[in-house]
Amino acid sequence: MNSGIDLQASFIESLNQLGIPSGAAKALWIPFPSFLMIIGATVGVLVVVWLERKISAAAQQRIGPEYAGPLGVLQPVADGIKLVFKEDVIPAKADPWLFTLGPVLVVLPVFVSYLIVPFGQNLVITDLNVGIFFWIALSSIAPIGLLMAGYASNNKYSLLGGLRAAAQSISYEIPLALSVLAIVMMSNSLSTIDIVEQQSGYGILGWNIWRQPVGFFIFWIAALAECERLPFDLPEAEEEIVAGYQTEYAGMKFALFYLGSYVNLVLSALVFAILYLGGWEFPVPLDKLAEWLGVSEDSSWLQVITASLGITMTVLKAYFLVFIAVLMRWTVPRVRIDQLLDLGWKFLLPVSLVNLLLTAALKLAFPVAFGG
Repeated sequence: MNSGIDLQASFIESLNQLGIPSGAAKALWIPFPSFLMIIGATVGVLVVVWLERKISAAAQQRIGPEYAGPLGVLQPVADGIKLVFKEDVIPAKADPWLFTLGPVLVVLPVFVSYLIVPFGQNLVITDLNVGIFFWIALSSIAPIGLLMAGYASNNKYSLLGGLRAAAQSISYEIPLALSVLAIVMMSNSLSTIDIVEQQSGYGILGWNIWRQPVGFFIFWIAALAECERLPFDLPEAEEEIVAGYQTEYAGMKFALFYLGSYVNLVLSALVFAILYLGGWEFPVPLDKLAEWLGVSEDSSWLQVITASLGITMTVLKAYFLVFIAVLMRWTVPRVRIDQLLDLGWKFLLPVSLVNLLLTAALKLAFPVAFGG
């Protein structure tokens, strides 16, 4: 089914109808995706922060936020305003340039990664042919920022936290990339659009979660470790290394680390939904449903409904995964650093390699089911 809505074409056409020339409309489109990306990611983070407080309160039989706005929905905004106006302190003998650049390097690549996340067939800011490779490459930059922040703080706890963050990220980056490579192999493409389209046609039965059950678990564990979520929040384990690489940070720089962590969690959940849960696809194939009801695929209202359902399904799938991640934080104990490294190098890495080889064999043996 043709989803019908082309974000760029619709934007330019709307401006043309307002009397703006095509050249100017195209020029206005250039910063528009970045603006959309920042607004969408920021709103997503505010929702996750509120969910985290509510779910943790429910898990521990507490009330949770309820005074700032209805049901406490404005509490994340109040937290953000408080951090913006806090004093920015740079420790004595710290390197001010590296100290400032560290949080920026952690946050910026995560925001840029949102460029390749599709919410519908044409509802994506940039459909890169190497979209998944682009995301993996950008996610490799964040550990450099964490290590830089720990080194520049002139504090042994910060340096230990930075080293832990780099070791953890490297340990889990490889299994994550191998599990994604199995999906790429079945889809014959690195484009996020192509990966979702490869899962379409059979509803929930066509989603990759059924053909990649091992890769599904590897990706989720590695993504939690990349986002430093419990049980893998060792770089900032406050009772062991006094908040790790964040020890000397305050105000907006401290907020950037938390912003990066939450934005990365939402991004990982979105990528997970695209790779394994059919992205914007509905559990029932909508083109078959429209055919049974005698509705033409070209009708404009059906295309609008399909696009709206696509956005809703992508967000619902992602936030279901965010809910699981938040619930795990309050129900699963933290692992030790040696257990974390053992799990990454001695279990996830060999299992992900076997999964990749098995996928290649199944692709040759059953090309129809595994994208031959």
